[in-house]
Amino acid sequence: MKGRVISPGKAEGRALVSKEPIGFYGGVDMKTGIVIEKGHPLEGKSVKDKILVFPCGKGSTVGSYVIYGLKKNGVAPLGIINKETETIVATGAILAGIPCIDGIDIEKIPDGAYVIMDADNGIIEIKEEP
Repeated sequence: MKGRVISPGKAEGRALVSKEPIGFYGGVDMKTGIVIEKGHPLEGKSVKDKILVFPCGKGSTVGSYVIYGLKKNGVAPLGIINKETETIVATGAILAGIPCIDGIDIEKIPDGAYVIMDADNGIIEIKEEP
C-alpha cells in the first residue's frame, strides 16, 4: 500500500489496530504506553513496540507532547499508520521521530499482522510472519 509520508523512517512490527480515533492526552499513559481511555477498544493494551494503526487522532494539542513523552519514556509505538493524520499526531510523530504514514485504507490491516513501514517512501507491506 502507498500513502503520504508524515514523518520519515523505517519500522516493522505487529499491528495494534483501532477502528476508533485515539486521543493521546488523557487516553494513553505517557509513562507506561497503556491505553487508559475508558471504553476505548484498545483500553488496557500497550502501544509500546507496536505499529499503531488508527483512523485519526482526537482531542487536545497536548497529545503531541504525550506522543513525544511516550518516546522519551521508551514506551512509544514503533510506527503510526493513519487514514488521515491530523496536526496533533503529525506534530507528535515528527517531534518523537516516529515513522508515520497516512492516506492508508486501515481496514486492510488486520490486528496483529506483521507490518513493514518504509515511511521514507510512504510504503506499507503486510506479512503473515516476519
